[in-house]
Amino acid sequence: MEDQNPWKTLDSEVKYDNNWIRVTEHQVINPSGGSGIYGEVHFKNFAIGILPLDGEKNTWLVGQYRFPLQAYSWEIPEGGGPFNEDNLESARRELLEETGLSAKNWKEIQRMHLSNSVSDELAIIYLATDLIHGIAMPEETEQLVIKKVPFEAAYQMVINGEITDSMSVAAILKAKLMLLNGEL
Repeated sequence: MEDQNPWKTLDSEVKYDNNWIRVTEHQVINPSGGSGIYGEVHFKNFAIGILPLDGEKNTWLVGQYRFPLQAYSWEIPEGGGPFNEDNLESARRELLEETGLSAKNWKEIQRMHLSNSVSDELAIIYLATDLIHGIAMPEETEQLVIKKVPFEAAYQMVINGEITDSMSVAAILKAKLMLLNGEL
C-alpha cells in the first residue's frame, strides 16, 4: 500500500518554464476522492551542498541575500549540479567557485528532498576535508561573503536559528552526529 499512488491526474499544463525550473499545474482527484489542483515545481539540476572541514574543525560559511526570502542567509557552499554531470564534479566546482577551496577528500553524507510537497528537487551533500586554499570565483549574479568559523560556532548558529537553509542545517547536524560518533 505504501507504494500505491492515491492521486489521479486528469490533466496537466505547464504554467512556467525556464533554464532552472518548470512549474506544472495538475488537475487531480485527491486521495479522499475530491477534485482539485496540484502545483508541482520540477528542478532541472541537483542541489549540491558542501561542508568544508579543516583539520582544526573549522568550516566556511557563505552569506548572501536570498531573493525569495527577502533576507540575508548564512549557508554552506551550495549550487546546482546538472543532471548530466557527475555530482562530485559539481561539488568540486561549487566549493572552488564560492570559497576558493578545493579538497583532497570527499564523502557524500546526505541525500534529501528539499520540499517534497511541491517540488522534486534532490539535494546531495558532501563533506570536504584535507582542504587546499585558492581564489574564489563567484558567478556574476552572486554577491557572497565568505567566513571561516569553528564548526561548533556553525552548529550553534543552527541551534539558535541563525542558519535556516535546509541543506546547511542537515549538513551541520549530520556532521555533528558524525563527530559525536567518532566518524570524523
